[in-house]
Amino acid sequence: MTRTKRPDYEETPQAPDFSGEEHPLELFAKWLAEAEESEINDPEAMGLATVDENGMPNLRTVLLKGFDEKGFVFYTNLNSAKGRELRASGRAALNFHWKSLRRQVRLRGPVEPVSNEEADAYYQSRPRGSRIGAWASKQSQPLESRYALEKQVAKYAARYGVGKVPRPDWWSGFRLMPLEIEFWHDRPFRLHDRLVFRRASADEPWTKTRLYP
Repeated sequence: MTRTKRPDYEETPQAPDFSGEEHPLELFAKWLAEAEESEINDPEAMGLATVDENGMPNLRTVLLKGFDEKGFVFYTNLNSAKGRELRASGRAALNFHWKSLRRQVRLRGPVEPVSNEEADAYYQSRPRGSRIGAWASKQSQPLESRYALEKQVAKYAARYGVGKVPRPDWWSGFRLMPLEIEFWHDRPFRLHDRLVFRRASADEPWTKTRLYP
């Protein structure tokens, strides 16, 4: 089936002005703030791409939990498919797609584990049910039934019925340290705006290049 519907460009949000942007994190912060005003659900949602031991790509959506000069942080079960693949390859790619703004941001670079202190602090900020769920779920492993999962939830809810729920050893986070960040904005007739920032390493300055659509 072929889609024939085309965007109504008269309703397209005003195109961004890239002329004065010299630092990608400042531009990203601006775009994310605008997405927080316009996206119905989860403006911090991002596609996370990894590869397995055979080079087969994997893609899933995770939530951005923080970003700064050091990188972009997200959390997971370390024994999940993405946890294993991130540790094995040490590289990943991210993609934000904000439909309400008709914008995307793509990032690529190496990843590193967050510190135990960072993981502990974020874990304790989560709702108690989510902390219990982290103990109950063997993420990405076969599950015989929903009832089996509910039994595990009940088990750990009883174990940690009062007081602090400790962070499991297998639950932590990763930081992607981008070497490339591309900003994309939809424009009429597929003549999109694309601006890419690149650097050879995290210690070097960014270079900025416009790309053909």
